Amino acid sequence: MTLENASPFFAWDVSSYLALFLITAFMIVSLDHLIFNKSDKTSHLTPDKTGFKKFVYFILFLRFNKNEKYENRPKMVQWSAEFFPVLLLVFLLRGFIVEPFRIPSNSMMPTLLTGDFILVSKFNYGISIPVINKKLIEFEKPKRGDVIVFRYPNYEKNDKYQGADFIKRIVGIPGDEVVYHADQLRVNGVKIAYENFKDYQGVESGTDMTGFRHKREFLETNPHDILLDPNRASRGVKATVPAEHYFVMGDNRSRSSDSRFWGFVPESYIVGKAFGIWMHYDDSLKFERIGSFD
Repeated sequence: MTLENASPFFAWDVSSYLALFLITAFMIVSLDHLIFNKSDKTSHLTPDKTGFKKFVYFILFLRFNKNEKYENRPKMVQWSAEFFPVLLLVFLLRGFIVEPFRIPSNSMMPTLLTGDFILVSKFNYGISIPVINKKLIEFEKPKRGDVIVFRYPNYEKNDKYQGADFIKRIVGIPGDEVVYHADQLRVNGVKIAYENFKDYQGVESGTDMTGFRHKREFLETNPHDILLDPNRASRGVKATVPAEHYFVMGDNRSRSSDSRFWGFVPESYIVGKAFGIWMHYDDSLKFERIGSFD
């Protein structure tokens, strides 16, 4: 499955609701100034440097002067003006710099555990318009081994997954031939090497994975740990990655719904590159989980 079969990227999420509030608040306060606060109209429309500074200040803070008050205005105007700057800052940080996500499942064990709160860089691959994820400037392309967060393409049009964000690891970039058979990965005919560790000891929500085979997979310059079910091989696949798409897999190979099952990730659906854990809470807080990961 590819982009033409995917559900729309847009979905109502935190960024969408923030954008809706910011637009609504801006309109409310702007109309209040234009219609009910006429005494300010001539001052903020003056086409000089001071007037321009006031205009920019209004765009950021919904007021023309630092000492401007809304005490005598309706509550809706007061709340719009007071909350706007803080939520604008949150929106810009989430949209262009870094966005937090929580890991909801065991599909990326042992790299990421259920209950890990991760940070996702929004600018590694370029600058995109928040909410619609339309790329404006490209810095670099995603690479094999990158852990990415993406909007699930939802090829099957399942309402349960509409607008859901997934996290997986890229194992195939455009043009690659990916073969996964008997828990052995090959990319472009090259057999990927593995290093064996002792059997995995699961914790918290991942205790069911105790006894799984724990390996390190050497995928080019991005070696990473994976888990394999000792009782059965996980689903195999042979696929050639089309242009502007990526083939992704979970590190917990037998417990991951990924490109082997539902198809490729369109490049335009990639939200960002995951790079660190800032908190962990599943059964308990685990501060030792805080930090970067492979």
